[in-house]
Amino acid sequence: MPEAAMIFAAGFGTRMGALTKSRPKPLIRVENQTLLDRTLALADHLPRRVVNAHYHADQIQRHLEGRDVQVIVETEEILDTGGGLRNALPQLGAGPVYTMNADAVFAGPNPLEVLAEAWDPARMDALLLCLPVTRAVGRQGGGDFALGPDMRLERGGNHVYTGVQILKTEALSEIPERVFSLNLLWNRMAAEGRLYGCDYPGRWADVGHPEGIALAEEMLAQ
Repeated sequence: MPEAAMIFAAGFGTRMGALTKSRPKPLIRVENQTLLDRTLALADHLPRRVVNAHYHADQIQRHLEGRDVQVIVETEEILDTGGGLRNALPQLGAGPVYTMNADAVFAGPNPLEVLAEAWDPARMDALLLCLPVTRAVGRQGGGDFALGPDMRLERGGNHVYTGVQILKTEALSEIPERVFSLNLLWNRMAAEGRLYGCDYPGRWADVGHPEGIALAEEMLAQ
């Protein structure tokens, strides 16, 4: 089982408009709790938690001061999900890791526990937590993947990636680019039949846009 989580919190501060003029998106509050704290709480049982930061990184550092969380500031450029994860591997340690986006809210069981129950490293290189677009609150656009009866993922379809996964990291060293998305790694894994997904039984809200805050709070109230 993974013993570390990487929380992606390094952004440009543009998607939320005026809400992020003076603060980073991970410190926006939903029901009086920051998005970052909500995400970290899901992983509080893990011995290693790492957060990357860029826009208003000093605020994220101060917010996490004194807590058992390591912060990596991407100063010169944002490395994207793949580059950011590879940059954090010395802190995350060896073995598979959880990766988590810091702009998602879940209503239901702990998503890390759902993944852990379905994880089979003998046949999987990645296990992405997905759910049908009909249970994706605030989703702008269609699905990301088709989830097959054998749990394998293919591009397209009506399942949305929730931003949480278990991922083997060894192949990151084979990608020459410094800045790259984890989509590159997923494409390789899919071609080898080792990209899998599992269905989240609850609901999920995307707080990557301003309207998502009220929608997430409404979801939690229900």
